[in-house]
Amino acid sequence: MTHPRPLRVSCQEQLLPGETLQQKWEFATSAGYDGIELRGRADLAFRGRLPELRAARRDGVEMPTVCVDMPHFFGAFDADLRRDAIEQMKSQLSVIAEIGGTAAQTPASYGMFSRRLPPFEPPRSEEEDRQVLLAGLAELGAHAAAEGVTLLLEPLNRYEDHMVNRLDQAAELIRAAGSDAVRIGIDSYHMNIEEADPAASVLAAGPLIGHVQVSDSNRLQPGAGHIDWAAFLSALDTIGYGGQLAVECRLSGEPRAAVASIPSFLRTAAA
Repeated sequence: MTHPRPLRVSCQEQLLPGETLQQKWEFATSAGYDGIELRGRADLAFRGRLPELRAARRDGVEMPTVCVDMPHFFGAFDADLRRDAIEQMKSQLSVIAEIGGTAAQTPASYGMFSRRLPPFEPPRSEEEDRQVLLAGLAELGAHAAAEGVTLLLEPLNRYEDHMVNRLDQAAELIRAAGSDAVRIGIDSYHMNIEEADPAASVLAAGPLIGHVQVSDSNRLQPGAGHIDWAAFLSALDTIGYGGQLAVECRLSGEPRAAVASIPSFLRTAAA
């Protein structure tokens, strides 16, 4: 009889109580977390945090991943904004490598355009979108490989991005870009909207999945919505996923209690 792999659960830093990463880590470990997922803001703010991040690493804080938090992304319509986003992501990849992490996650865009909202047709064709994304993934993938880390492409739901919504779309782009340092960063909330069968989509994407972010169907903490967590986590176990489940959600109930409840909920669901 096989048993599920032990789950490693991390939490995005803004959800954890405490003023410093060390204080957040103390709470995180007491609640059963294995890492803190950092947020990488614009204007090279993440690199500006290096003294803080180095000190936290010396004190034993585990910071495996960073998720981008910027106003524009590498799929932007404007060429100057694309260039800035690529340089920002290169910096974040370098910083996460320096502090012993493994990956940086970004969508192609966020809030830039949706085919589900007026005017419905973007100013760039699908083929032009594809060429922009492939160029960005190739450049960022080369930088990630040089740093020994991974770039994670996150599909977003149709209301937040018009280019990469499903795992199969991300997988096709990654294969075409041709870099082993680019993988899919999946998010259970977006999958709940876009994937007809989230567990089957996990199985189909298989080894291209490099990271997993978790929240429930309503963007609240796991257990507060209707995602079939047993099926979702079983699919991850089947493909041999051994990375973190990074909690990225809103909270219902008392915040400290809600955050503290998540690791045990996920581990019970996976059992």
